[in-house]
Amino acid sequence: MNRTDTTTEARAPGSPDIRAAADRLLRAHAEGRPCAPVRDLVTSAESAYAVQDLLTEHWLGEGRRLTGRKIGLTSAAVQEQLGVDAPDFGMLYADMAVPDGAEIPVGAVQQARVEAEVALVLDADLDRERHTVADLLRATAFALPAIEVCGSRIQDWDISLADTVADNASSGLYVLGNRPVPLDRLDLRLAGMVMERRGEQVSTGTGAACLGNPLHAALWLADTLVRVGRPLRAGDTVLTGALGPMIPVLPGDVVEARIDGLGDVRVAFAAATGQEA
Repeated sequence: MNRTDTTTEARAPGSPDIRAAADRLLRAHAEGRPCAPVRDLVTSAESAYAVQDLLTEHWLGEGRRLTGRKIGLTSAAVQEQLGVDAPDFGMLYADMAVPDGAEIPVGAVQQARVEAEVALVLDADLDRERHTVADLLRATAFALPAIEVCGSRIQDWDISLADTVADNASSGLYVLGNRPVPLDRLDLRLAGMVMERRGEQVSTGTGAACLGNPLHAALWLADTLVRVGRPLRAGDTVLTGALGPMIPVLPGDVVEARIDGLGDVRVAFAAATGQEA
């Protein structure tokens, strides 16, 4: 499993093992308790994306609204750790969006961790077979600073590539800043990021940590999604990938991220009952 192949032909969700993996993850979501890894049932990126597809259709059938995508595994070090040579992706839904500065209830995300990212909001479809940087620049309305609140339905974050892909790329919630910035005012490759937890610096990085440039990650996503029949559309939000290390959070934590040229974004985590913030 050294390659993230997302061809449509490989992703038919008819296998009993694929359905069993999806059921295990749905049960973990419903019960609010992490489950065992699903790599005993899905052993390749292809079958893991088939699980993700099955879960996507389930959630759309339940009335959730798709609002974009998140890109994961954009760090070369993490790719090497999992034995892959490309990022992965997951779905963003409207009910995953948290207002800047809001408080997330206890238990809303299982095993929550945070990372700072650049978000792109599209103004046009990206549905060509192969896109250029110029296509992406024309299609992007603006960028925003973002905090992704990652979560895993897999116990103790004991994940392989198959586990994280099947689990919607370990998605949880996301927070967008409120000041849109056009791309012609930014050099995302050089944009520095600092993230603080309760006022203490816990993560730093730059746009170059995200596949060399967050735009590179977005281009990979746009081309990949056309191949699998779910192209990016006008209005979609794209979380382009972490600019620095992912950090665990606990009830009562307050996290703020600042990205050069984009400003800041903040989120709080509600204190557990009887715990002071």
